[in-house]
Amino acid sequence: MNDIDKVMQGIGTRAEAAAAKLAYAQDRQKTLALEAAAKIVWDQRAWIIDENAKDLEYGRQKGLSDAMMDRLLLDEARIKGIVDGLTAVAQQSDPVGKVLDQWDRPNGLSIKKVSTPLGVIGVIYESRPNVTADAGALCLKSGNAVILRGGSESFHSSQAIHSCLVDGLKEADLPEASIQLVPTRDRAAVQKMLTMTDTVDVIVPRGGKGLVGLVQSEARVPVFAHLEGIVHIYIDKHADAQKTLDVVLNSKTRRTGICGAAECLLIHQDLIDGLGADVISTLIQVGIEVRADEDLSHIAGAKEATEEDWGKEYLASTIAARSVRDIDQAIAHIRTHGSNHTDCIMTEDDAAKRHFFERVDSAILMHNASTQFADGGEFGMGAEIGIATGKMHARGPVGTAQLTSFKYLVSGNGAVRT
Repeated sequence: MNDIDKVMQGIGTRAEAAAAKLAYAQDRQKTLALEAAAKIVWDQRAWIIDENAKDLEYGRQKGLSDAMMDRLLLDEARIKGIVDGLTAVAQQSDPVGKVLDQWDRPNGLSIKKVSTPLGVIGVIYESRPNVTADAGALCLKSGNAVILRGGSESFHSSQAIHSCLVDGLKEADLPEASIQLVPTRDRAAVQKMLTMTDTVDVIVPRGGKGLVGLVQSEARVPVFAHLEGIVHIYIDKHADAQKTLDVVLNSKTRRTGICGAAECLLIHQDLIDGLGADVISTLIQVGIEVRADEDLSHIAGAKEATEEDWGKEYLASTIAARSVRDIDQAIAHIRTHGSNHTDCIMTEDDAAKRHFFERVDSAILMHNASTQFADGGEFGMGAEIGIATGKMHARGPVGTAQLTSFKYLVSGNGAVRT
């Protein structure tokens, strides 16, 4: 790997050639490749877990946080999740070649708008080795070639999963370069990928604020970005107590290290000494550190929040909490401190729900449902390549449909323009 530029250029050239073939590949081939890969991953699960153990040791030596180590871990249950994701994507309908719209013009033209692959997608991610399978599957199903650059922590796990995907491609007689993994931990490979405008059509970063910020500032290739998951839950004065306790607990504690985990509670002032106190006390009882504003910090076990706690993505067993006088103050807080990822309202008042949905401009809005459902698999997409928080092209969970563009097919019968 002495010449990173040359290596990356070769990867890009091969990806471009593979993308040209994938653009018209039969759906049965793509389905076969993913189903075969799913079987191979499961058959090779012991080896994958052994390779993951090397990454876990590397992570421990690097001093990774508990949340990052949890993201890195692969066990048999999580490998089963990878297999299920590959199978679910395989069984989806082909998003390529769909007629999105069609019309005839008085000038004699018949026009169709048809979905088409984006081309070559570069995916840069941290820690989570399962992204190797998710991204590879989604890009392949949508007719795109993909260049994967996993985090240095997941180097061995990603290589093992990638080899299974390549074996699936071979079984389906599809180009092996359809799914490529950058074979180095060197950060120079990332910097090179960000400038490969001649061969890469879009970059998808999946990781922390530092990674995404780097990609956004240095990329010359278009980016589907997910900056942070600063997820709020507003507990309205008309919230149901049991639903709220269940949803808040699940939103925060199911997995604290994922981008859909709740990071801030906004509690209507009428609930401070009732449901609000119950929610905070329950979180504290299960081991969550609650950093509360002056109206809530009197609750036993709560710690006083500072200004830095508003708009913070903890990815840990910590949550901020503050009181608000009404729904509009909650919305104003979210607009100021949120990240346009996922936000939730707990209420039995339909008018409040409509107001929240109308005024909050996040990619995903929840009503009486755990924010941990902010996931492409839970949305029925099989898997996701990430959650896009921008507003261009793709927004929210990025699945196969979001990895396509379109072209216009125009037919005439000797039509000429006057």
